[in-house]
Amino acid sequence: MIEVQDLRKAYGARRAVDGVTFSVEEGEIFGILGPNGAGKTTTVECVAGLRAPDTGRIRVAGLDPVADHDRVTRLLGVQLQRSELQARLTVREALDLYASFYEHPADHRALAGRLGLDAHLDVQFAKLSGGQKQRLFIALALIGDPRAVILDELTTGLDPRARRDTWTLVEDVRASGVTVLLVTHVMEEAQRLCDRIAVIDRGRVTALDTPAGLIDRTTTARTISFAADTPLDRADLDALPGTTAVTARDGRTVVTGTDATVDAFVRLLARRAVTARGLRITDTTLDDAYLDLTS
Repeated sequence: MIEVQDLRKAYGARRAVDGVTFSVEEGEIFGILGPNGAGKTTTVECVAGLRAPDTGRIRVAGLDPVADHDRVTRLLGVQLQRSELQARLTVREALDLYASFYEHPADHRALAGRLGLDAHLDVQFAKLSGGQKQRLFIALALIGDPRAVILDELTTGLDPRARRDTWTLVEDVRASGVTVLLVTHVMEEAQRLCDRIAVIDRGRVTALDTPAGLIDRTTTARTISFAADTPLDRADLDALPGTTAVTARDGRTVVTGTDATVDAFVRLLARRAVTARGLRITDTTLDDAYLDLTS
């Protein structure tokens, strides 16, 4: 659905995007992660045809976003990182206005119901909550009945409940057959939603894989924390494969190691018939992988 090959874009002497290459398959949620200033937004703005690349090749369903801009805008919806509407414009008016831009728009009444906006159709934009505004921007990105949609930092500033509701909406969008290109800083969001992720740092793709694949690359250790009625021998814990440290504090023992350490630790508990109280095992997360990949 989307192809980006050796994309480069500079602003004066600063090279914002320096040879980015990736492709997005039809029907997937493809994530882009990276630090502030890494080139994420410039990349998706080039994909949307809002900026012209200096060099490189971009295709959206086989079309050039610059040369075929009118045709691309009819099959690609965009929710920008920073979006605003006129304060007194109502939800109904915004949907009617944007629907008028397309020859064959989606049914905006059904779209409003699907996104939970049907009870707010006559509410002015300025009086909407943050979550309601984001729902409206998603609706406006989908009003043209696109085959693909770009969502750039759509949950920034939302409270946890509104963020999770928005995630469900994105999953529903994909389930309807729309391809999603998602730019985010929220690791939990990327780990839950994305089929594949490109990590962009200093204008280049430093890794591209599934969330699980990125996590498998990290060198971050696993941590086991527990208290036991029957103490385990320190030598047995030190001998667990992959163990890098064993410490004791406030009646709890902490073992640092790898996945192999966790597996061997569980077997050790079973052999010794020891019950570990308050057992906690920290999983390696996409946060850990991201820090490794952008360190």
